[in-house]
Formats: sequence, C-alpha cells, structure tokens
Amino acid sequence: MISRRNFLGSVTGGAVAVALRWDFFLKKRGIDKPNVILCMADDLGWGDPGFNGNSIIKTPNLNAMAESGLRFRRFYSAAPVCSPTRGSCLTGRHPYRYGIFFANVGHMPEEEVTLAEALKTRGYTTGHFGKWHLGTLTTTEKDSNRGGPGCAKHYSPPWKNGFDICFSTEAKVPTWNPMKKPETNGPYGTYYWKEDGTKAATNLDGDDSRVIMDRVIAFARKAAKNKKPFLAVIWFHTPHLPVVVGPEYRKMYSQYSEDEQHYYGCVTALDEQMGRLRDQLRELGVADNTMVWFCSDNGPEGKDGRRGRTRGSTGSLRGRKRSLFEGGVRVPGLLEWPARIKSGRVTDIPCCTSDYFPTVLDVLGIKIKGQPKPIDGVSLLPLIEGKMTKRPMPIGFESGSQISLTDNRYKIYSKNKGKTYMLFDLIEDPGETKDLASEKPEILRMMKATLEKWRKSCKDSLEGKDYQKEMFWKTG
Repeated sequence: MISRRNFLGSVTGGAVAVALRWDFFLKKRGIDKPNVILCMADDLGWGDPGFNGNSIIKTPNLNAMAESGLRFRRFYSAAPVCSPTRGSCLTGRHPYRYGIFFANVGHMPEEEVTLAEALKTRGYTTGHFGKWHLGTLTTTEKDSNRGGPGCAKHYSPPWKNGFDICFSTEAKVPTWNPMKKPETNGPYGTYYWKEDGTKAATNLDGDDSRVIMDRVIAFARKAAKNKKPFLAVIWFHTPHLPVVVGPEYRKMYSQYSEDEQHYYGCVTALDEQMGRLRDQLRELGVADNTMVWFCSDNGPEGKDGRRGRTRGSTGSLRGRKRSLFEGGVRVPGLLEWPARIKSGRVTDIPCCTSDYFPTVLDVLGIKIKGQPKPIDGVSLLPLIEGKMTKRPMPIGFESGSQISLTDNRYKIYSKNKGKTYMLFDLIEDPGETKDLASEKPEILRMMKATLEKWRKSCKDSLEGKDYQKEMFWKTG
C-alpha cells in the first residue's frame, strides 16, 4: 500500500504543472482561488451567541457575521465531543471510520487525506492554530494528556497532516493565561507547539483567543503579501474548562455571579477576536473571496448549565455535550463569503462539520481518484448557490452506546446501540419531547435500516478497506 506521505510527495513533485492546469480550470469556471478559514469554538452551546437568541452574552461580531452571510439553524458537529468532530472537519468522514471514537482516543491515521493536504497540492499555504486533539505533538517530553516519551503510537501533529504553519496544543488550556494553572499560576503542562517541533515561548499571556489570533493574523498577512491563497484552521479553546477571563471582561457582566462573569466574558473575548479577524481580512483586501466558517465542536459542558462555570446554553434543545440528543450535536453555524453569498441568508437544511471537506473540494473542482471512501459529508456548494432544497443523504452518528440518524425532518435515537429506538420530528419538535416511534413505525423501520447500513460501512472502514493501493489527484 502506498503511504499517504509518499503519495503526497509524488504529487507535490509535479506541483507546477498541476497548479497551472488547475488555474486554467478555475478561470474557465470564473472562480478565483478563495481563502478558506475554519473557525471553531470549544463547547459553545447552540443558544450562546446572540444570533441564536441569547440576550445576555455579547457577541456583536458573530451577530454581524450572521447578518452578512449564511446562518445555519440546523448545523451539526459530527460528534458530541471534541476530537471526533475535529477529524470530521479535515477528512469529510465520520471518525468511527478511522478510530477516533472519543476525546484522547486514537489519532489521525497516515492514510487519511486531510483538507490541508488537498489544498497544498493546489498552491495553498496552510496553517493550524489552537487546539489540535487529533494526536500527540511530541515524543520527547511530557505534554498535555498523552504526549511524551512512550507515547509515539499516537504521535500525529498537524505538521504531519498537511499544515505548513502551526501554533497548536494537544488538548485544552485555560482560556486566560493559557500556559498557567488558574489556581496556582504554575505551569499548566500543555504547551503551544510550532511546525518545527519546538515550543512557543513568547506572547502567551492574557486572553487565549487573542493569543491564537495574533498568530493567525501574522499568517494571513504573509499569505496576502505573497499573493498566495491560504487555509487557516482556527480551533479556539474557549469556552472549554478551565474557564477563566480577565477583569475587563468580568466587568462587562458585573451584575451576574462570578462563575457567570467568567463564562460570559470569555465568549465575548472570543467574539472580539472574530471581529478582529474580519477587520484584518478587509484591511488586506481579501475579505470578499474568503470563506469564513464558524461553528462549535459539540454542545455545552455540564449537566444543566447552572453549575460552576459550565454556563453554556442549548436554547430549548434536549441534552448537552456527550449526548446525541440535539443539544449535544446541534451547534452554532455560520458561513461568510461576500463574493458568493448575499447577506442575511438563513437555512433550515441540516448541515454538518463533515461537509467542509467535500464543499471546499467542490468549489475548487478538485477530485481525488482512490481517495479514502466513503465520504460522509456532502458538498454545500448547491446550498451556497441557492439550488439546494434538502439534504441529499442523512447524517449518521455514533458515540459510545448511542447511535442516531438525522434526516431533513426525522431523527431516530438509541441509547443502547439499537436495542430500542426513539423517533422525533425535528421540524415540529426540535426539543425532542415527543417520541413518535409507535405512531410512525414505517419511518422508524426505514431509518433503522439506513443507520445499520451506515454503521456496517464504518466498521468496514475501520478495518482499512477504504485505503487504496494507488491514489492520485486530478482537476475537473
């Protein structure tokens, strides 16, 4: 079997010829090379931002982004926890196909083709910033949850997965002074690593979202100066525990409890950095032809949102992080792309983090023969162009003992791997309060059959059946 690394090396060896053919193809389609930015919050609830109805947390920049772009009322993370969702963003595939079942489990396999690797073959410069959580970042010293000596099995940092520039952590850090323990101010034990395998040593104090965005802006400026299209994957740690924020942000919410001040304040701090990113894109003259996506990796932490600093809101949705009920996987979703999307659009079509990969490749006319298949996501280019009226295939979910399937209207859910099922009408009952399984047995039967077929496909993938002996890229 040809390794992904050798395959990509052989592709980039002919990069000049490929890029010239690709440029010609895009010009025929009337498309410029769009920059692509994937932004993701960590544990942000569907009901946290103002554009989804929150009247307490100040998110003016995300609200402005929603007003000027496309807002998804039914956007889903591929999983109810962080690591699996992150894998779906980069591959278009459900992580049960390649062994990232939960947080701190598995790693991005060498055979998987990532979005960064795909775009590098088309002349893009690529950067990852923030939380990686798809493998360890060092084998030489203790780092975060799994990194260090004796942990080489799961070593799979972003710079081994197609990213040129990195400012990345393996897992969580405090949302304020990210390298320090909130209680003692001692070392936190999780570090920011760069693409050369060394640790970042400067500009690491204050708001973590700002610390990340400083690096993003430097990356975007350099790419714009060199007239290179870029992919920036920005995975914020906010508002994941430890939730901490500086005094200026707490002051904005002085009428609330201390725990609420920290949670609300760190979300507002993240929102400020989204505004800073949008301003910088305009200043560089690249905003019109830049796709800026925003979502969360799963629903909010905590049992009910009223304990400690886990104050995230699901709106009226059932369930939270780790649950396959809507509150665990339906997350805030936005896309801003002024060159292609008119302002103020809203869609109720279900979309998913697995859709990023096929959408971007479809926009650019990139096709891969021998690419690991199946792809669980669908291209949203028809939606962007106003031609999609419904999702062409349902979204399958599996996490621990839970399985579910979500279609344009209905959803089935099982907490015991299919021994019993519930059926919900998500149009009439988004809060999943009424089980229709006994009322609509035929719909339940058909959706169960589809879900079991999908699960069988994932099991085949996990056995390595998707990886081809020969792989190559082509345009058009």
